Order: sequence, then structure tokens, then C-alpha cells
Amino acid sequence: MKNVKFLLLSVVALILISCGTTSTVPITGRRQNLIVSDEQVLSLSNQQYQEYMKTAKASSNAQNTAMVKRVGQNLANAVVSYLNANGLGAEVSQYKWEFNLVQDKQINAFCMPGGKIVVYEGILPVTKDEASLAIVLGHEIAHAVAKHSAERLSNAYKQQYGMQILGAVAQGAGASTGLTQLGAQVLGVGAQAWSSGFSRKQESEADHMGLIFAAMAGYDPEVAVSFWQRMSSATGGGSSSIFSDHPTDATRIKQIQGWLPEAKKYYRGGSGKSSTSFTSSTPKTIKTIKISSKKNKKK
Repeated sequence: MKNVKFLLLSVVALILISCGTTSTVPITGRRQNLIVSDEQVLSLSNQQYQEYMKTAKASSNAQNTAMVKRVGQNLANAVVSYLNANGLGAEVSQYKWEFNLVQDKQINAFCMPGGKIVVYEGILPVTKDEASLAIVLGHEIAHAVAKHSAERLSNAYKQQYGMQILGAVAQGAGASTGLTQLGAQVLGVGAQAWSSGFSRKQESEADHMGLIFAAMAGYDPEVAVSFWQRMSSATGGGSSSIFSDHPTDATRIKQIQGWLPEAKKYYRGGSGKSSTSFTSSTPKTIKTIKISSKKNKKK
């Protein structure tokens, strides 16, 4: 009988490993296995986002607020255009973009699944200009596009069920099914939890994708190096609070330098302004990435 139970539990373990859907992360081409649906993750994140926004205090600086919305929307337009052009149009419907600047001195920002982006005022003195802000927002948007939260939750489900199975084998009993609260435990309570706890592989992937998203939106990707040098100085040379589980600043900068040749292939030049201050004018959006029902007139 024990052998039968062991065999059955082993089969369950194999099913857990093989179940779900296999998808490919845009830009990087990495394969991932997800056992939670977009609908499940979006439902969880929307609830947390609404709760967070009830307590967050919006920035009183109208110019900086407009800048965050402008840069964010330029990136969103680029990402949506890229997804549509690469056969991923079905993914577009899940994004309901929102860009918020809130009063908080922390050097931080986050993007929840579905395109809900929050920037803390504390990061603006470090970004200094729109192009560097685009590097930050590109990274955060990349987490959503790469479905890192869904991947994190899927991995937790697999690990939790695996632990239950191993425990059941040891005890000769059935595995527990009391896992309904796992999502809250893994992803945390509150919007900020969604931007923490990603693996270093996911964080590096978001750096890579975000650099290219910024370039697609017309922002010079080369500013990423100087931005991360400033970030390193602002946070004492270690991993910053915004990316607490990221590679070290030195490793990140080296990786970004390696990705720059690829990013420059997407950069048309001149549409985003790396020298622009917080209250800069709106950068022009590249014609090839702008989503509009009307054709742009040539000037």
C-alpha cells in the first residue's frame, strides 16, 4: 500500500511540473512555465493596487506628475506597438495603464501586473531627467510584460505542493489542500510587495528588457550607465531599495554595457532628451512605435 501511495504521489509531482502553460518572454526569449492564469494574477494585483491608492498621497507637483505620465505613456505606446507587431496582440488587452507620482521620499517605484505604475518623488533627484526616468519605468514595465509575478507565484505553488507531497510520502498520508492563501503569502500584502522578492534572474531580465523598451520609446539607452552610477552613490554603493534583490550595482552596470549595442538598434535618436530636467517639454514619439488611428504628418 505504501508503494502505491508513493507511486501516486510521484505521479502528482510530475503533473505539477508539467502542468500549466509554457510561454516565451518577449525580447529575451526565455521560456517559462506558468500554472496561474493572467486573470488570477490581475485579480489579486488590482485588489492590492486599489487598497494602496486609498492610502497613497498624490504628488502636489503638477509638472513632475505630468512628466511621469508622459514618459510612462511613451513607454506604454512603445510596448503595446511591439507586442502587436510581434504576434502578441492578445497580451495587450490585459494592460490598463496608469501612471502615478506619490509623495514619498524613498528612492522607489513599482509596476503591478496590468500596468499600474507608481513612482515615488524620492527617485526624481536621482533620475534627474526624462531619459533616466524612462530607464526606471522601462524596468518596472518589463516586470509586468515578462509576467514575473505570475512566474513567482507559479514557482511558489510548485514548491508548496512539492513540500506537501514529500511530507505525505514520509507520513504515508494524503497531501494537504489548504493552499488558498498562498498567493497572499508569496506576493505579500500591499502594492509594494509586488515589486520585491523577484529573483536575480528576473531582475536582470527586467533591466535588459527595460533598456530596450526605453530605446523603443525614443530615449537614449546610454543614460542607463550614468543613472546607475548615481543610484549607486545615492544608496551607498549597494543594491538600492527599489531593486533590493537585484545584482550589485557594479554587476548591473557591466550587464547594461553589454546590452547597449542591442538596445541602440531600437533607438532612432533624438525623441527622448537625456539632458531634460524634471519639468521638461514633451519628447517626440517615434512614428514607428506610436499607436494612433491617425497618420502622423511629416514636418
